[in-house]
Amino acid sequence: MNKKTNKFVNKKQAVFKTPNLSKMQEVIIDGRTRIYIDIDADPEQARTRYLARLAAK
Repeated sequence: MNKKTNKFVNKKQAVFKTPNLSKMQEVIIDGRTRIYIDIDADPEQARTRYLARLAAK
C-alpha cells in the first residue's frame, strides 16, 4: 500500500530575536529620538553617524 503524503508542508516560522536593551547604552539624539548602541561604542560617533544618515535622506 502507498502511504498518502501531506500536500501541505509545515513551514518554520521566522524567529526574530529582540536585542536586550539592558546590555546597550542609550544615546539621546533630540527630545523624541533615542538610539541604542553597544556598551563599548562611542556615543558621539553614533550620534554624528545617525545625523549624517538623516541629512542624506
